[in-house]
Amino acid sequence: MNIVKTTLLLGAMTGLLLLVGELLAGREGVTMALVVAAVMNVAAWFWSDKIVLRMYGAEPVDQAQAPELYAIVQKLAQKANIPMPRLYLLPERALNAFATGRGPSHAAVAATAGIVAAMDSEELEGVLAHELSHVIHRDTLVSTVAATLAGAITWASRMSMYRGRDREGSGGLGLLLFFLAPLAAFLIQLMVSRSREYGADEGGARLVGYPDGLVRALRKLQAAAERIPMERADPATAHLFIVNPLTGGGALGKLFSTHPPLEDRIARLLAMKG
Repeated sequence: MNIVKTTLLLGAMTGLLLLVGELLAGREGVTMALVVAAVMNVAAWFWSDKIVLRMYGAEPVDQAQAPELYAIVQKLAQKANIPMPRLYLLPERALNAFATGRGPSHAAVAATAGIVAAMDSEELEGVLAHELSHVIHRDTLVSTVAATLAGAITWASRMSMYRGRDREGSGGLGLLLFFLAPLAAFLIQLMVSRSREYGADEGGARLVGYPDGLVRALRKLQAAAERIPMERADPATAHLFIVNPLTGGGALGKLFSTHPPLEDRIARLLAMKG
């Protein structure tokens, strides 16, 4: 169901992109928007993992430097029948982790020093299985495509706002879509991200064989989120992490969060035990 939901949401976002271009800038607008989206996708496909790892100061580690981390990931990768991903440590006290890369053969898993120190072996296994589930299902690529389409929609709506003035009767429509199209794209992007988080929780629990470790890990992450915020948290990459690295915002912040509420995620995992 998560795969179907994600496909439908990405289809809706693509349709929105085409609608904005066609209504306000004709075929030329559609073509330009798609070219921009394609260029952005290619760049993200090849370089997004390097960019985000450098952004957070991630340091590569091997078996000698992080034996427990390496052993857990190696066991899970073998169980999932995927190549061993590259491992990185982030010099952060905050408790968090993320996966990046365009597929299982070009994947990287990064964990903060804080989460490695705070979790026991079973909890850390649950967290890393969650991240490997993202790798297996190419969720990083899905999120990148969603972000790229959202950016292209925003660009197309702004372009059509100005170019559409020359088209009879399109000024009011251009003004409306100038505000509504980027908002709609952003909301769809959030829905895609939340859907993939639920899927990674379930996939990670199934990879390990039980949800208990991930449930306990999420509870620890929930308790630590406000107490130990990430120093380098960036909204552009918040969707990559197992929990939202951005704190604050109250009810409005939760409404526009890239992650579903931790209470809902824990409840879904507990339901799997039945």
